[in-house]
Amino acid sequence: MTKYVYDFDEGDAGMKKLLGGKGSNLAEMTRLGLPVPPGFTITTEACNHYTAHGEYPPGLQEEIDEHLRRLEERMGKKLGDKRDPLLVSVRSGAAISMPGMMDTVLNLGLNDESVKGLAEQTGDERFAYDAYRRFIQMFADIVMGVERSLFEERISKRKEQRGVTQDVELTADDWKELVEEFKAIVREKAGRDFPSDPREQLDLAIRAVFRSWNNPRAITYRKQYDIPDDLGTAVNVQTMVFGNKGEDSATGVCFTRDPSTGEKRRFGEYLVNAQGEDVVAGIRTPNSLDRLAEEMPELYEQLTQVMDKLEKHYRDMQDIEFTIEQKKLYMLQTRTGKRTAAAALKIAVDMVEEGLITKEEAVARVQPDQLDQLLHPRLDPDAQYDVIARGLPASPGAAVGEVVFDADTAEVRGSRGEKVILVRWETTPDDIHGIIAAQGVLTSHGGMTSHAAVVARGMGKPCICGAEAIKINQAERIFEVNGLVVREGDTITIDGTSGKVILGEVKLIEPKVDVNLEKILSWASEIRRLGVRTNADTPEDAKRARDFGAEGIGLCRIEHMLIGEDRLPIVRRMILAETEEAREEALMELEPLLRRDFERILEIMDGLPVTIRLLDPPLHEFLPNLVDLRVELERLKHVPGEREEYEAKERLLARVRAESEANPMLGLRGCRVGCTMGGVTEAQVRAIIKAACDLKKQGKDPRVEIMVPLVAFRKELEIEREKIIRVAEGVKEAMEVDLDYLVGTMIELPRAALTADQIGEIADFFSFGTNDLTQTTLGFSRDDAEAKFLPVYLEEGILTDNPFQTLDLEGVGKLVRMACELSREVNPKIKLGICGEHGGDPRSIRFCHEVGLDYVSCSPFRVPVAILAAAHAALGDVQDATK
Repeated sequence: MTKYVYDFDEGDAGMKKLLGGKGSNLAEMTRLGLPVPPGFTITTEACNHYTAHGEYPPGLQEEIDEHLRRLEERMGKKLGDKRDPLLVSVRSGAAISMPGMMDTVLNLGLNDESVKGLAEQTGDERFAYDAYRRFIQMFADIVMGVERSLFEERISKRKEQRGVTQDVELTADDWKELVEEFKAIVREKAGRDFPSDPREQLDLAIRAVFRSWNNPRAITYRKQYDIPDDLGTAVNVQTMVFGNKGEDSATGVCFTRDPSTGEKRRFGEYLVNAQGEDVVAGIRTPNSLDRLAEEMPELYEQLTQVMDKLEKHYRDMQDIEFTIEQKKLYMLQTRTGKRTAAAALKIAVDMVEEGLITKEEAVARVQPDQLDQLLHPRLDPDAQYDVIARGLPASPGAAVGEVVFDADTAEVRGSRGEKVILVRWETTPDDIHGIIAAQGVLTSHGGMTSHAAVVARGMGKPCICGAEAIKINQAERIFEVNGLVVREGDTITIDGTSGKVILGEVKLIEPKVDVNLEKILSWASEIRRLGVRTNADTPEDAKRARDFGAEGIGLCRIEHMLIGEDRLPIVRRMILAETEEAREEALMELEPLLRRDFERILEIMDGLPVTIRLLDPPLHEFLPNLVDLRVELERLKHVPGEREEYEAKERLLARVRAESEANPMLGLRGCRVGCTMGGVTEAQVRAIIKAACDLKKQGKDPRVEIMVPLVAFRKELEIEREKIIRVAEGVKEAMEVDLDYLVGTMIELPRAALTADQIGEIADFFSFGTNDLTQTTLGFSRDDAEAKFLPVYLEEGILTDNPFQTLDLEGVGKLVRMACELSREVNPKIKLGICGEHGGDPRSIRFCHEVGLDYVSCSPFRVPVAILAAAHAALGDVQDATK
C-alpha cells in the first residue's frame, strides 16, 4: 500500500520529489539534530491524486490520523485541547522552490475554548487572542475565500479608535472583540460559521494547500520558471512555535551569504514579538540580523552556528527561517537561497576557491538565463539627477519606466512593449504577473526578504523595498514624497543597487563582464563541446560580442548595412533600374561602402570565422511605402509649379507598384534575387573578398564564410556558388593574395532540409535559419501569430512554448536533425551551425548539442548565456551517462 505521510524523522534531503523541498529539508535538519519543531509531511503523490480526483487517495485520512496521534503523544498535548492545546502550522512545499506562491495556515487548532487554555498555559491572554485572530484571518482568507482586506480594515479602525499605530499596541480585550467581529465577517461572507472543530480545520487546511498548487499565481510562476505542472505540492503539518510571545521572542529570515552580492557575510532580517508571516509580508519594516547580536547575543551565536553547519552540509548558500520563542531557538525551514546573477557567480566562484564544490558544480549552479541580469543597465555615474527617496536595495540594476500602481495595469502596458515601474505599498504573490511585465519594482514597505525582494531577485529585475518616505494613494493613483506628487504615467528611475528613487529618466549604461563571470565562462568553455558565435552587423556589435567571448560571427546581414541615409537611395536605384547598365552603376557605388564595413568587422574578428549572408530580405523593404507615395502624389496635385516632381513621383509609384508582391516573404528575395538580377551577387562578393584581401596584406587573418540565403534547390546553390568562386578567385588573383574562404547556405526552408543530401554535396557549411524555418514549417507569420492567436495557443496547451523563442523539437527540430544526418552522409566535413534566435535559448541549445551541431550563433548580449548553456548541455551528458 502506498505510504502518503512521513514523520520528519522518517525522511531526508534526498526525498525532495516526494516530500517537497520544505519537507525533505525539515527531515534533513531533524536528522542533523537541529531544533526543528516536530511534525509530519503529506507527500506530493497525495496532492496529485487530490488534483486529479478531487478527493484524498484511499488510506490517506487514516495515515493523517495516526501521525497526528503520534505527534500529540510526543508533545504531550492534543489538537484543540481546552486546557493545553497543540497548535500546528499547515504549509505547502513543492519540490522546486516557489516562494510565496502557495498557501500556509498558522495557529491551527484554536477555537473559543482552546484559546482560553492557551492563555492559561502561557499566562498571556493578549498573546492567545492575537494568535486566535491571526488564525481566523488567515484561515478565512485561504480556506474559505473571505477577502483578507475586510479583516485588515477592522484592525486599522480599532487602532484608529485606540490612537495607536502598531498591531502590538492593541490589548487582549481589543483582540477578543476583534475575534468576534472576524467571526461575524466569516458568517456573512462565507455563509457559515467559522469551523470550531480542530480536526475539520486541519482537513480543510490540507485540502486548501493541495488546491493552491493550481492557484493563478502558482501557475504564472511555474510558466515563468518552466516548472512542470505535474509535480504537485507536499503539505507539512508542524508544531507551532511562537515568535510573538513578547520581547524575548522573535521571528526572522536569514541567508548564509548576501543574496544580492554574494558576499560571504551573514545576512537577514527579524522582528521581535512577531510571527513569520509578518516578516515576509512586509507589514512591519524588520531589523537587520546584525542587531540581533546586540539584543540577544546568545541566540545570535546559536543561530550563526546553525547557519554555518547548514551551508557546509548542503554546500550551498541557504535561505533559513527561524523563530525564537522565549529565548529558545527553532529552525522552521532551510532551502537553497534565491540569489541575483551577480551573487550566484560570486558564491559559485568563492565556493570553488574554498574547496566546497568543484568547477563543474559551480558551472552547473549558475543558470544560463540568470546571466541576462548581468546585462542590465546601471546609472551613468556622470549623470545629474534628483533623488526623491531612498529605500532598501533589494535587487540590483537600474530601470526607467512610467509609474503604475497595480499589477493588472503593469501587465497590460508591459505586453504592449511599454516600460513601466510597478509601485506598491508592498507586493503580494497575486502581483506576480505585474512584476513579470514591469521593468522594476518599488515598494514603500517591506524588507530585503519580503515577497517583492525575493521574486524580483529571482527574475533579475531591479527592486527597491521599504522606501517609507513614499506615501501611496491608490485611489487617486499618485504617490507623495515630502510634498512632491508623482502621478501614474510619470517617469521615474530606480536603482536597485543603491536604493535610489529618482524623478524622471536617467541615462543608463551597459555593464561589463566582471572577474567572476570571466571565471565561470572560462570553466564553462573547458566543459562545452558546442562553439558559440554571434549575430552581428556592425563593428560595435562585433566588438561587444568578442568581449563577451564569441568565437566568431555566425550571421552578418548585408541588408543592415544598406539602410543608412547615404546608401538607401543607391539601393533603390539598383532595385528600380530599368537597364543592366543602370543597375551596375548603382552596384559600383555601393561596393566601396560595403567594403569598408566588411573590413572593420573582419578586423575586429581577426582570426575568427565571419559568416556573411548575401542580400536576403524582400526588396520592397528598401522601397518607399505605396500608401505614402499615393498621399504625396495627391498633395502635389494641388501644389502649383510642382509638375516635374509630380511626374517623377508618378513614375516612382508605377515602378514600386510593379515590384510589389502579394506575399513578399515568399517572393523575390534571398538567392532568387542573385539568380534573376545580374551583378547583385558579384558586387557583394567583390566587396567581401577585397576587404579580406586588404586585411591579409596587413598581416591579419580574416576568415570569410559566404552564405547564400533561402536556397530550396541544389541548382540555386550551384548557380550562386559558381559566381562567388569566379569573382573571389578573380579578386585574389588581381590583388595577389592567397585567401581561404568557404561557401555555404542557410537552411530555412523545409525542402532544403529534406534534400540536405543533395545540397550538402556542394556546400562547405549549413547554417540553420530557424526563424524562417519555424515560419515556413508551422505556416505561421511570426508577427501575426504573436499578435493574434499564439497567446491563446499557449494558454490552451496547443503549444507548450512560443516556437519563436524555444525550438519546436517535434517539427522544426526533426527537420534540423534530418538535415544534419543527410548532409553528413554525403559530406562528413560539412560545418553545421544555427543562427536563428534559438541560438541564444538554453533549451534549444541543449537540442543543438544533442544533434551534434558545431556551433550556435546568437545576439551579442546572449553570448555568455549560450556559453553557459552549452556547458550545461555537456554536463547533462555526463549526468545521463552516470545514471
